[in-house]
Amino acid sequence: MNNINCLVVEGNITRQPEFRITPHGFPVCKIPIAVNHFYKKSASGEYEKEVSYFDVETFGKLAEICAKHSHKGRGMSVVGRIKQNRWKTEEGRNASRVTIIAEKVEFKQRFAKSDTDESEDRAAESENAAQDEVALALAAQTPEEEPNEDLAF
Repeated sequence: MNNINCLVVEGNITRQPEFRITPHGFPVCKIPIAVNHFYKKSASGEYEKEVSYFDVETFGKLAEICAKHSHKGRGMSVVGRIKQNRWKTEEGRNASRVTIIAEKVEFKQRFAKSDTDESEDRAAESENAAQDEVALALAAQTPEEEPNEDLAF
């Protein structure tokens, strides 16, 4: 029986995603995001900003779509699970890295810098096309579409 491992994060892409094809021909896209959290300091009443950085990994058709539509600064929401990779360093010390394995991705709407309605219409059409591609990829993706060759066991 699997335990529950599900999370939702929303943030902004911090740099260009890394897209690659594994030796077995499987697409993988790693997207670095920053998630902001604001909280109120109890003593001063001022708001404090806390930023957390995560690597999001997508696989298969979803990886291809994310590579096409992701760029630095773009907002995105991710529904997925946490995965911890563990290994020994060359010095023999234990090391680990936690990543988010995306099961669903939603891109946030970009706002056109131009004041013309035409450019806003094109931007909205582009956003809808990106979301449609993500939906089709998710529908075609099987739960076991993550490659096992990258596991650090």
